[in-house]
Amino acid sequence: MESVRASGVIWRNRALTLFDRIPMPVAVCDVYGAIVLANPAMAAEWGTTPGSLRGQNVLDRFRPQEPNQIERIAHALRLRHRSRYPVSVRWDAADGVCRHGELTADPVSDSVEATPALLVVVRVLGDCPVPDDSAAAPPAGPAEARILALLAGGATTARVARETGLTVDGVTYHLRRLSARWGAANRTELVARAYALGVLTPGVWPPEVADY
Repeated sequence: MESVRASGVIWRNRALTLFDRIPMPVAVCDVYGAIVLANPAMAAEWGTTPGSLRGQNVLDRFRPQEPNQIERIAHALRLRHRSRYPVSVRWDAADGVCRHGELTADPVSDSVEATPALLVVVRVLGDCPVPDDSAAAPPAGPAEARILALLAGGATTARVARETGLTVDGVTYHLRRLSARWGAANRTELVARAYALGVLTPGVWPPEVADY
């Protein structure tokens, strides 16, 4: 019995490690949409930590493009249907950019009779189109700018995580998104571009975020 219990703990820990390392935003929610568990990629979309999302409703974060989709999903769950439910969504990410994507809710439970939880996965499809008369989005959001300032001062990823309240994976996620957006090959180039784009204040030590 003890060996079975120990084996269960080991597999649970492995599953949680895998959950944290998934690069896509993922959360486990109750049947009403309240977040029970979120991975670092999900938290990074909001510039926060996974623990701070616990208890928040996932649909307060992601705006469905077709509100009647939600009612159809709720009705299907009341009937204990176990299909996959995709929802087109938009949201305002931590970097200040409106993004759009597809949120998929998969009912999961230990038995057919049990009330299911929802495994929510978000596939980011891109940034929302910006109208011609809209102001340009800032080159980096507040969380990203703070990360860049710490990196410019020589901080390690672990220290950046401590200073910002993010996880190490959350910091890495932000840096990966910035590298893709700016076409930067490494962290040195990221910092250089941060100064060139006016994200960091030139001639100041320790590095500071510019008022842009």
